[in-house]
Amino acid sequence: MLPTATEIVTAGPFSGRESVPEAYSQASPEKNIRAIAEAKATLRDRLLILGHHYQRDEVIQFADYTGDSLKLSRLAAENRRAEFLVFCGVHFMAEVADMLTAPDQKVILPHEGAGCPLADMATMPEVRHCYHNLKRLLPEPPLPVTYINSDAELKAFCGRHGGAICTSANAVQVISWGLQRAARVLFFPDQHLGRYSGAKLGLSEAQMPVWDSKTDPGPDAAERFSAAPLILWRGFCQVHTRFTPEQVAAVRARYPGIKVIVHPECPRAVVEAADQSGSTEGILRAVSQSPPGSAWAVGTEQNLVARLAAQHPDKTVVPLMQGGSVCPTMALIDLAHLHWVLDNLLAGRVVNQVRVPPEVAEQARVALNRMLELA
Repeated sequence: MLPTATEIVTAGPFSGRESVPEAYSQASPEKNIRAIAEAKATLRDRLLILGHHYQRDEVIQFADYTGDSLKLSRLAAENRRAEFLVFCGVHFMAEVADMLTAPDQKVILPHEGAGCPLADMATMPEVRHCYHNLKRLLPEPPLPVTYINSDAELKAFCGRHGGAICTSANAVQVISWGLQRAARVLFFPDQHLGRYSGAKLGLSEAQMPVWDSKTDPGPDAAERFSAAPLILWRGFCQVHTRFTPEQVAAVRARYPGIKVIVHPECPRAVVEAADQSGSTEGILRAVSQSPPGSAWAVGTEQNLVARLAAQHPDKTVVPLMQGGSVCPTMALIDLAHLHWVLDNLLAGRVVNQVRVPPEVAEQARVALNRMLELA
């Protein structure tokens, strides 16, 4: 008989730091698949599995919902029946889900190492140092806006200082909102999404200087940032910065007439060379709604590109870069880790639970709600 909610033992915040036992890591895919399916059938409505678009197919097959990070978190928040929400994504995504779900629901990340290198490029001490120096150098402090790909503490920082959170789908709208309220917006951590958004708002490259946490504030900091409506952070996504304008030219040569669509986390030169740009969900819509016979080269994570190709056999869908670009931390979540966390639930244990401290979650939700109100 399964343990009740009150009998479940939680080992602590982000627990389960031991390696996955060999019984899981060395099991055949067939054995792991069978065991995961059986665990899902046993846990039934007590379990909700969320799968980010960048996950591999072997994991996605068990997802109750697939989507981008915010979509999955909102779907999780709408489900009040599930006690256990297994988020097959990366750490910041699980944090957002924890902030949006009920206190008695437990968000689990199957692999503790599944972080986001982009999110790690902006830390609380670095952002605080930047903000206080800009406050000292400029007539008024900038309004902070953080990409959802960031730590919960940075989201809370934005909440405390009048700022907001954005996604790749609404970054232009949120930055525009910020510029209506302050002379300057400090945008972190993805410089390319910030530059893309600023360009959409008519800003020049000179109006979007980059703050470098390793060297700033330099001797010319006051001059560089005083005339800047948008101050960017020196961060980037390792998946999307692998794409180049040369790859766009090469794929056009291989497939005459093909349309190129890329994620706005790509460098600006790549976005300008492409036919279209859009968030993960925007890319999905563009390909899905195009007529049969359409041809697309897609500049985003390879698992999503391959899945799009399989789902639309009546269209040509190829990766912009030959071989594709894979998110290595997302790929850490596999059948063995999913099997392991579900087996622990069956045994009455919650491992790798992601919990945001209540005071951080409260302030972060202020910034998140500002974004949601704009929608």
